[in-house]
Order: sequence, then C-alpha cells, then structure tokens
Amino acid sequence: MLQVSPLRDDCWADFEKLFTDYYAELGCDDDCKHLLSEYILPDLLAGLIKIDVLRCDGTLSGFVIYQKDDIDNDWNFKEGWGDIREIYVTPQRRRDGVGKFLLYTAEMKLRESGADKSYALPCEGSEQFFEHCGYVPTDEYNDELDCKVYVKKDLENRCKR
Repeated sequence: MLQVSPLRDDCWADFEKLFTDYYAELGCDDDCKHLLSEYILPDLLAGLIKIDVLRCDGTLSGFVIYQKDDIDNDWNFKEGWGDIREIYVTPQRRRDGVGKFLLYTAEMKLRESGADKSYALPCEGSEQFFEHCGYVPTDEYNDELDCKVYVKKDLENRCKR
C-alpha cells in the first residue's frame, strides 16, 4: 500500500537517513545534518516549505520537498509558481510509479495552495522522469545548480503511464 503524508516528528530520523542517502547519490559532500537543522527544518517550521514522505507497505521509501514561491521566501525563483525542490525515491522502489505518485501528490497540494503551474531544477539523470510527468525544458538555465529549468504550465496535466 502507498501512503503519502506530511513529515512528522516520529519519522524525522528515517527522513534524515533518506535525505543523507539522496545527497550521497547526488555526489554532494555537504554536511546533511547541518543542512537539515539549519535550513530545512527552520523553513519547514516557518511554513516556507512542505515535506511529504512516501511509505510503501509501511516502509519510508521517499520524500518530496516543495513550496509555492513567495516573496517572503529566500528561494523565490518564480513567484506564485509551485517549486518541486527535491524529490527522492529509494533505488529499490524506482521505476514502479511511486515517484510519479509522490510528485502528483505534491502538485495536487500546490494546486490547492493556488499555484496553477510548477517548475523543477532536475539533477542530471532525472530529466526524463520530469518529462514523463509533463514538465518541459525551457531556455532558462540555473547556474547555481547547473541545470535547465523545467516547467509544467498546467498542474491538471497528469503524468504519463
């Protein structure tokens, strides 16, 4: 059974491990505990970002970090747009649709918050995932993350099967 729910205190340690695995997979050598305690958690508690976790048969198997860009947020790239900041699914659960389910859930919540379009800054190798979910590459480029900006101009547009 798949379940997506907001991150709660009782699964913070498991989320921290998933986040660390995610950063290791990206090849980042940042101190994940520092990132989580100094940036992610304060932004979550301030309501600037949302974090949902994915459980597959009761096991924490992924997460998505997202926000509706707002002038009050330090990361405000496209004001009023939904921003899929991070999405991660454990390797053993990839390619079975759970990532699309997780992304769709975040998009649904972004629509509920008033965003009608969304963007992502996909890491190398994840571009095809976003394309299958209705995102298209633009001419915009994010120098900081060294990637193209992908947009989805209609959050009613579902992922391809």
